[in-house]
Amino acid sequence: MAATSCSEGGAGGAPATAAGGGEPAEWTARVELVPSPSGPDSSDPQVTTSDRGVLLSWVEQAPAGRTSTLKFAERGSSGWSAPVTVASGEDWFVSYADPPTVMRLSDGTLVASWLVLTDILKEATELHLSYSRDEGKTWSQSFLPHHDRTTSQHAFASLFELPGRALGLLWLDGRGEAMGVRYTTFDASWKQTEDIGVDAKACECCGTSVAMAADGPVAEFRDRTDAEIRDIVVSRLERGAWSAAVPVHADGWQVDYCPINGPMVSARGRQAAVAWFTVKSDQGQSYAAFSSDSGRTWGEPIRLDERGSTGRVDIELLDDGSAVATWVEVVDGRGELRMRRLQVSGLNSPAVSVAGVPGGSSSGYPRFARRDKDLVFAWTETAVPAGGSEGTLSVHTAIAHLP
Repeated sequence: MAATSCSEGGAGGAPATAAGGGEPAEWTARVELVPSPSGPDSSDPQVTTSDRGVLLSWVEQAPAGRTSTLKFAERGSSGWSAPVTVASGEDWFVSYADPPTVMRLSDGTLVASWLVLTDILKEATELHLSYSRDEGKTWSQSFLPHHDRTTSQHAFASLFELPGRALGLLWLDGRGEAMGVRYTTFDASWKQTEDIGVDAKACECCGTSVAMAADGPVAEFRDRTDAEIRDIVVSRLERGAWSAAVPVHADGWQVDYCPINGPMVSARGRQAAVAWFTVKSDQGQSYAAFSSDSGRTWGEPIRLDERGSTGRVDIELLDDGSAVATWVEVVDGRGELRMRRLQVSGLNSPAVSVAGVPGGSSSGYPRFARRDKDLVFAWTETAVPAGGSEGTLSVHTAIAHLP
């Protein structure tokens, strides 16, 4: 990792009105808390979707020891399945901002990723992958998508499926003078077929996000210029080459540390939607924007929060071309996970509260995914026992039924 510090952007200041103008569009979604399939001492949730349902993964820490275990469960019509263990280790790098991932490919294969720490002073990590063809009963020996053999960061990976049952992978790579973005692919037989650079200088610890549009993958990440402007940029894969990264919007956020707040992107056909965090006038703010041409151009930013935000955004497109976005709002000094429906016109629904979330890193990054008429949410909370002693982390889940 480059020699800069990482710190979350703050929020506060005068109230702000959500963008869009006119009367708020009527839209309600009833949020229902559901028991999480995770056990105690769980954290770092991640959600992915497939034709079979929503897949939730998380990390469980051994009560007395350093062992971390990656588990997952799948939510179908009858609720969450029994948890399945993927892998465990004592040398893992577990970060609330960069959780492991488990996803299902269209042929049913399960793919998992996690980080192994190689040098704590350099924050150096290896990115490990594994796959299972028998519903998680057995897993392949883990392997690396990077082969530079440097003691540097390889992290913040986005996994996505390409045509032909191939796996695409985008990650932050610290082998050079600055943190870069790299891309690789594996075919259906797990032969590595690509290994190329996407961007030579990116923010050091803001996550990446990739969605499959009709014209190919659309990648979003936080760029870093020589002048320390750290805005969200987009790059597209066309005919085997990644386009030059260009800003989704020129926020002009100049900051000399990583805010640990990456973007999220969703795509359906040639439409795409992205959500991101920035700071303006010393106030943290969350935004979203739409594209109608597979991410080549983007509309004006739409403000998500009303009174200040700590970001941690997510977004999903709906069948009618609108989108649902989530963010963490600052409410009376406390964090609250909120969502609202956005329309391309900028006319937005009132915000809907999903859950109260603790501040700081203990809340992790709330995530949600859409499956048919349901939105499935996951986040981390801290349970503080009586007496005020140190609490334990646990993953919580909820669903919202779309109207």
